[in-house]
Amino acid sequence: MEINKNYKIIDNFLDKENLFIIKNVLEGNNFNWFMKQDINEFHENKKNDHTIYFYHMFFSNYNNEEIRFSNLFNLIIPIITRINMNKLLRVKGNLYPRTQNKEIHEKHKDAEYKHKGAIFYVNTNDGYTILENDIEISSIENRLLLFDPSSFHCSTSTTNSKFRINININYF
Repeated sequence: MEINKNYKIIDNFLDKENLFIIKNVLEGNNFNWFMKQDINEFHENKKNDHTIYFYHMFFSNYNNEEIRFSNLFNLIIPIITRINMNKLLRVKGNLYPRTQNKEIHEKHKDAEYKHKGAIFYVNTNDGYTILENDIEISSIENRLLLFDPSSFHCSTSTTNSKFRINININYF
């Protein structure tokens, strides 16, 4: 476990059985990924950019809107039950396709108000998450990153794997 005042990393977060189930579903041919043509609201302004990614919203309760559950919400329960939280705001799966050259996405905040965040890395690849102060957190299978998602951060693509998958969790 690596602890810094701005983040915490927990390797081997899930037991092998739960990790195997999550990987098989998310990497399977029948999982519903939805395409988005920009990574975030800042990314869409980049000229000549062909970046896309795929997402799956497992849960959403941002800004007290209507609570939405995916029919696969149960898949991520082993992750969220191990995180100390009072209220779940959002759980979103992200799949970034391989790119020929590493693409660093635009920095963003998940929300302007203070809350907590976690990223669960489903597969190992050469992509990473960049936190404030340009701290790079490598994508390593079964790693959990705890951090402040109301501070600037961003993701990257991968060049050495077919895809990069992570699960982004926002909570209080």
